[in-house]
Amino acid sequence: MNQRRRKKLTHHLFQATLAADPARVKALLRAGADPGGGDSDGATPLYLASVQGDAEVVRLLMEAGASPDTESSGAGSEGTPLCAAACWGHTETVRELLTHGADPNLREDRGTGRSPSDWANDGSHTKTAELLIAAGAGPAEAP
Repeated sequence: MNQRRRKKLTHHLFQATLAADPARVKALLRAGADPGGGDSDGATPLYLASVQGDAEVVRLLMEAGASPDTESSGAGSEGTPLCAAACWGHTETVRELLTHGADPNLREDRGTGRSPSDWANDGSHTKTAELLIAAGAGPAEAP
């Protein structure tokens, strides 16, 4: 597949992810869209699906090869998928990320920022925090 076609498919993958359309995401991945590719700002489809709490799209992206620990760097979309899901208390999405190998202790900002536990606790997302701890996350930092 040529680079231009793959880039176009990946653009459509972002749109399908934002629309929370798992059937379209699956079709685009089968057609060759890059599950781990970033947009022009550096945001990744996995990060966007994690923020939205779309566990099914998260699963599809990781099964297609997206890394659960790749940090997104898009404007307004900075951070790891696990931190994004934990921040909003998307427990099923957190579970899916952990199932596919996300590191529960990986901090944002290339390891110098907040952890998933920090985000879950700040948002009072008790079930999400408990899931992270059960997966081996260290305690959240005091505010």
